[in-house]
Amino acid sequence: MQIATIDYQAPHAAQLFTQSLRQTGFAVIVHHPLDWDLIQSIYVEWLNFFQSEGKHQYRVRPDMKGGFFPADLSETAKGQTVKDLKEFFHIFPSGVFPEHLSNQTHQYYQQALLLAKQLLQWIQDFSPADVQKNYSEPLPQMIEGSESLLRILRYTPIDTQDDYVRAAAHEDINLITILPAATAPGLQVKDISGQWYDVPVEPNSIIINIGDMLQEASQFYYPSTTHRVVKYKNQDLEQERIAMPFFLQPRKDVVLSERYTAGAYHTQRMQELKVIQDGKILL
Repeated sequence: MQIATIDYQAPHAAQLFTQSLRQTGFAVIVHHPLDWDLIQSIYVEWLNFFQSEGKHQYRVRPDMKGGFFPADLSETAKGQTVKDLKEFFHIFPSGVFPEHLSNQTHQYYQQALLLAKQLLQWIQDFSPADVQKNYSEPLPQMIEGSESLLRILRYTPIDTQDDYVRAAAHEDINLITILPAATAPGLQVKDISGQWYDVPVEPNSIIINIGDMLQEASQFYYPSTTHRVVKYKNQDLEQERIAMPFFLQPRKDVVLSERYTAGAYHTQRMQELKVIQDGKILL
């Protein structure tokens, strides 16, 4: 599997980007407009947060939007029986946020949102006519009026001498995901034969991948590729990994296909992830 690295400033960047998404579900972008120094500063700030006891006062509850998910509340990937070994914080513009942290994360949120609209427009423009006609509205418009999810992830140290799967094989739920290169390697994608490949980690790069909702809206023209996160046996046992995926979510009323609205699809996937059971959010 060959995931392309695209120069955002190149003349044919949009076409090359969408070609890679079509072929692999993934693309890597360099020379992008996101502030890399800001991203690195956010990583440091959130690692300090996760290493503190103060994180527990933000533990997510049914009556709050966003918040801290400790390892015991981590997801169980679809088809898996064991929770991923990770902890994370969900950030929405109108949600809970640690009061002692800076506004850097919110600055990044707005930067990434602008980039997402540009990338969705590229995908729209380079979708074949027969695919475009099935979009219920232009792709960038689908996220207008919706609060997309920014997740700050911490993968904790693993005391093992073997390769270890930190996040089990899964597909993302949303339209696209924007993921700056994390503080350590480990992201892998699976091809149709079942072979795993490392996603290239370029300095100052961001990774974009297709989510299930765009796969559905494009009638499977753009594939939502299975991926996972591993810790390699040659990595430091004390190594932590901070990652910051931004899940671009359409409004709940957006029609993805004859089968689903975005809201109905999201609910179904939450049930599969065991976050919702019998209509109740499980914490």
